[in-house]
Amino acid sequence: MLEKKLRRLGQDHIAKLLESGAGFVSRSEIEKDLEEINVSLFQELMEGRHLYQEPALVRVKPVPVVPASFSASPEAGRYRAHGEDLLRKGRVAALVVAGGQGSRLGIDAPKGVVEVTPVSGKSLFQLHAEKVLALSKKYGRAVPLFVMTSRANDADTRAFFARHSFFGLDPEEVFFFVQGMLPSITPEGRLVLSRGGGLFMNPDGHGGTLAALRRSGCLDAMRAKGIEEIFYFQVDNPLVAMCDPLFIGLHNLKGARMSSKVVRKRDFDEKVGVIAEVDGKTRVVEYSDMSDDMRYAVDERGNMLYWAGNGAIHMIRRDFVESLTGSGLRLPFHKAEKGIPALDSQGNPVEIPGIKFETFIFDALPMAEKTATLEVLRDREFAPVKNRTGEDSLETSRAMQSELHKSWLKDLGVEVSGRSLIEISPLAALEKEDLAARAQSLPAKIEKDMYIE
Repeated sequence: MLEKKLRRLGQDHIAKLLESGAGFVSRSEIEKDLEEINVSLFQELMEGRHLYQEPALVRVKPVPVVPASFSASPEAGRYRAHGEDLLRKGRVAALVVAGGQGSRLGIDAPKGVVEVTPVSGKSLFQLHAEKVLALSKKYGRAVPLFVMTSRANDADTRAFFARHSFFGLDPEEVFFFVQGMLPSITPEGRLVLSRGGGLFMNPDGHGGTLAALRRSGCLDAMRAKGIEEIFYFQVDNPLVAMCDPLFIGLHNLKGARMSSKVVRKRDFDEKVGVIAEVDGKTRVVEYSDMSDDMRYAVDERGNMLYWAGNGAIHMIRRDFVESLTGSGLRLPFHKAEKGIPALDSQGNPVEIPGIKFETFIFDALPMAEKTATLEVLRDREFAPVKNRTGEDSLETSRAMQSELHKSWLKDLGVEVSGRSLIEISPLAALEKEDLAARAQSLPAKIEKDMYIE
């Protein structure tokens, strides 16, 4: 009985509302919400277990970083060739975290449907799917695409892919799985009624990707396909170098369990976490956790010491994910205080102080025996779309995409007007070297906006 289950969880206040027949409480919604809750985990969180403990930032130093200039070195060829070999053998999968909505960008739909490219107006989903398709054609082996959705956008995301015929991908090579949910609570540990009559639930953070892979059966599917390495990225970055062979090879040949791409911080005060070495382990130190001494530290030349900004792009071994999700080891949960839109005991809409729990995927870094960190240039691989205007916006991202593609053309001898917007389809070229192979078909001069496909 639902009321008994609630009482066992110490939530008598909701059980009483159900027993009283309060019309603003939905029995079906609460039953559905409770089915999603890992009861034992929830109770342990209420007891203060599995919570993130901020490390004492005493023994901290910059993490060893392979510089961006390495990609042009002779030694890089060995790593790139190895990454390409893993792609040809079907050992790599792409995983995009796409549980968010595009509300901050002005649409009531999954963020992945936002039209992001500068000329053709392709959606993020189409752009990423075409990169995966181009990779599959380039290396002669399908690269499976795993898409993590959320309860809020799963149906819409699946429908969007189906409506667009999976953007040319084989539907059998696209796997959708849903992020986990956790209830928010009051500071006193009481579950909160949402304005829809159910429990107020929140996604369990991008760290929930790992548990969701196991729970959904996607880890089993990866193992069955012979996938050894997972390329992880977030949906809002249209410049991501999908399954970059250099990154794959560097990570794999160094025996890393989890690796990261970093970009150089714009300045000391950019609000981004940095990858550092803390107590001998690689970890992300969030901007809010950095002391001024750490944030403004400089090296002997006066340059920023902790500059390695987390780009939310990782390589993760499949067996590492299995070890993290198949035993008592789990990512720690971060507590965040927030205002929650709720219903009071009379059914009136109110906003109350509450607590949500979430995990961050980068907290797996210190659990990895070995890691690798590769610097990439921001203007080539990192242009996230987080805002409608200003920094990290649609406007800045489109401009960065165009400038990158202009640079490819200029390096190949094409004269491009400064006012022109340029977009090169991933199906035409994933990188400048792909475009060089068709240099003879390129115009000598471009004076207007152009889409190259």
